[in-house]
Amino acid sequence: MNAKAILKYARITPRKARRVTDLIKGKKAKEAAVLLSFMPYRGAAMVAKLLKSAMANAGQKNVADPDELNVSLAYVDQGPTMKRIMPRAMGRANVIKKRTSHITVVLSD
Repeated sequence: MNAKAILKYARITPRKARRVTDLIKGKKAKEAAVLLSFMPYRGAAMVAKLLKSAMANAGQKNVADPDELNVSLAYVDQGPTMKRIMPRAMGRANVIKKRTSHITVVLSD
């Protein structure tokens, strides 16, 4: 049985979030939570909160003991990009792309 948690429209680029999720795939949930707490990346805090949510979902659904579950899937999809314009010299403009992510964590036994 699976327990899943999804964070949509996270204000972090998918590339930076994937750097964190790739490190916790296949690990025990408890071990992954400890690993995330010591990571220096900004995305680690988002993924740690999402992992705790997935563990709580497993407890609510009576899937299994949340501490004994493994992180079977952890992936990041690209969300919508917000486009902002920054004025430049001589009437020109640069487009600033503020990227978002959809982060998914799936726990299974």
